[in-house]
Amino acid sequence: MADYLLIGSRDPFESNDVTRLYALAENLVKNGSKVTLFLVQNGVLSARESTQSAALSAVAGNGVAVLADEFSLRERGISPDGLVSGVSAAPLDRVVDHLADGCKAIWS
Repeated sequence: MADYLLIGSRDPFESNDVTRLYALAENLVKNGSKVTLFLVQNGVLSARESTQSAALSAVAGNGVAVLADEFSLRERGISPDGLVSGVSAAPLDRVVDHLADGCKAIWS
């Protein structure tokens, strides 16, 4: 199975595409793929405690590695210590590392 890097940049409070991206990540894992969901820009808003964070924690609990861009977190005043369960802060370099390792990338 292929490894996937899903990059989520949309605000979970404004776009239903976020729910579809989470479902895609979970389905890929269920089918045997290794999946990393990397949140950037407004995508990091679901990584803090909110009405949208339960869905993201569930994705992480179902085997998806969930990372939130450190710069995007800082820009939005979100502390890495305040991230919901299953989400870790990471530098954008991790995206480059995944791409260099041959992961298939999908940006939403």
